[in-house]
Amino acid sequence: MKPVVFVPTYNEAPNVARLAAEIRRALPEATILVVDDRSPDGTGDIADRLAAEDPAVRVLHRDPPKGRGLAGRDGYVEALRLGADVVIEMDADFSHPPALLPRMIREIEHGADVVLGSRFVRGGSDLDRGAARRIVTVLANTYIRVVLGVPVLDCNSGYRAFRRSALEKIRPDTLTSVGPSIVQEVLFRAHRAHARIMEIPLEFVDRKDGDSKLSLSLLFDGYVMILKLKLLALLGRNP
Repeated sequence: MKPVVFVPTYNEAPNVARLAAEIRRALPEATILVVDDRSPDGTGDIADRLAAEDPAVRVLHRDPPKGRGLAGRDGYVEALRLGADVVIEMDADFSHPPALLPRMIREIEHGADVVLGSRFVRGGSDLDRGAARRIVTVLANTYIRVVLGVPVLDCNSGYRAFRRSALEKIRPDTLTSVGPSIVQEVLFRAHRAHARIMEIPLEFVDRKDGDSKLSLSLLFDGYVMILKLKLLALLGRNP
């Protein structure tokens, strides 16, 4: 299988080179795709230097408008264009350990269509954050599961691997989320396409370098997007 690991970035200069090195150690055969939203801190320049040194590193410099969802959409499309058999998406801030990559590939090889790194299955954890944030995460997951009917414990996990055929059924070029709600939009589409979704334990570690991009306005937009996805499904339209 040909894996492509894509990493959406915005102001991740302290992390991108170290992350690429760890991905390379964990999964030597992978193509690493950095999808950068024209970071003002030089993340894209660092990624370009990595690509000049390693032909298996590719860089996609996105034009405005920027947004986590738009970067995710373009990353999926570009990974498929590069010929990926497996597309893996992960964050740049080391909250998603590269050491988990080989297991994700194995689970795809053994029949899963989508593999999620999950904080809430046995062996997973979310203990690196404060109690208040953990409570918000649990409530958000409950809301998403109830509204969308997705049989997944960690609906907010952005650490995912997709079999090529499963990702193609999702039609990533038609994704509509601008912000982080792309995580739930993709999961909902996969569920409606009858993908075999598997969760494996993820020990979540909060970022140590750089700033979080999540805000209250993005959270609110995400909750509205969940309702929109459900409404479109009830109306018989493909979300």
